[in-house]
Amino acid sequence: MELRHLRYFVAVARERSFTRAAAALNMAQPPLSRQIQQLEEELGTTLIARGVRPFQLTEPGRLFYEQSVQVLERIDDMHAAMRSVQHARFSMGFVASTLYGRLPEVIRAYRSARPDVELTLLELTTIEQLRALKEGRIDVGFGRILLDDPGIDRLLLRNETLVVALPTGHPALLQSGVRLTDLQAETLIVYPKAPRPSYADQVLGLFRTHGIKPARLYEVRELQTALGLVAAEVGICVVPAGVSRFRRDNVGYVALDEPGAVSPILMSTRKNDSSPDLLLLVRIIEDLYRASGIAFGQ
Repeated sequence: MELRHLRYFVAVARERSFTRAAAALNMAQPPLSRQIQQLEEELGTTLIARGVRPFQLTEPGRLFYEQSVQVLERIDDMHAAMRSVQHARFSMGFVASTLYGRLPEVIRAYRSARPDVELTLLELTTIEQLRALKEGRIDVGFGRILLDDPGIDRLLLRNETLVVALPTGHPALLQSGVRLTDLQAETLIVYPKAPRPSYADQVLGLFRTHGIKPARLYEVRELQTALGLVAAEVGICVVPAGVSRFRRDNVGYVALDEPGAVSPILMSTRKNDSSPDLLLLVRIIEDLYRASGIAFGQ
């Protein structure tokens, strides 16, 4: 028995006609009829009740049809799995601020090590990343918010220091660093506005921890909007230090000289996922940090 026999029989059973099945299979009817007869001879039973109208399968025919459909579906699944292996995919989710740090270098190194993999990059908040991981839409996420979820493993890559983005001409830019008390008269711009909790809550929590309440609060959706408002002299914004590596007109940066003024960079994966690509990614990050003198996990 060959797979073609199963496909021929399933086509005849579904079409309820040798003529229509032959047309669907793009073959003549007599050869199709002979193939079905050979199948019946091999099985030692009659599958189709001939001379009966309308078209009917015998009891063995109905059972054989059900089993044939399952076998063919399984074969199709195997083909799909093999195609998936041949065209491997890997998806990363990230929050925007990580692109100002070392993530681009991580991405370049991964692409170099795995040129055969189709890499997909999605900008997602930390909350969106957790949902995407559990739904299988991404394989790894890079965020800043530590959220407990029993289905997610988190790895602290490092704690990034924070700086203050100020409009050029602000007197604080003449200093080597500022304290939160120096900022309490300012309009504080935080991002993202939603969903929460988010990086905005990290910044607001830092102010609360030190007993400081900004004079005014302005919430925006994304980092670039926040920096645009800083350039327009609407207020100031606390950002990860990596953001200062990419200069923007009319915006300057000064260190935030406060204990605990850091934002974690977290790598999130599905629980107990130890795929080769994830292990490779961790090794790439460790090597990159080591070469740059950055302490891993601190």
